[in-house]
Amino acid sequence: QLQLAESGGGLVQPGGSLRLSCAASGHNLGEYAIGWSRQVPGKKREGVACISADGSDTYLRSSVNGRFRIDRDAAKNTVYLQMNNLEPDDTAVYYCAASTTFSNGCVLGVEWYDDWGPGTQVTVSS
Repeated sequence: QLQLAESGGGLVQPGGSLRLSCAASGHNLGEYAIGWSRQVPGKKREGVACISADGSDTYLRSSVNGRFRIDRDAAKNTVYLQMNNLEPDDTAVYYCAASTTFSNGCVLGVEWYDDWGPGTQVTVSS
């Protein structure tokens, strides 16, 4: 089973930046579409960004488009979520997840992803 691990979360002031990492051991992440999602207590988990297995397609949630970027480094077997100009509403636990459903492309819907990391907390507050 694919095991993912997120890192890079923390406390940041509004307008600040964080870069989250999603890494896997023992598996080539290049075989999977990867999605980032987030969840706050009492709300449903929502997809934030995704990247296709070959890295050619990416999608961002409209509320983060222009502020977040997703990319992957094959040499490091890692997928990143660069988050700029963070807002208090971005506060959540962020998860990465993998899917083998897509031969190409990706989608934001969390129901399409099978293997999840434990999450990393992002808090945006002054």
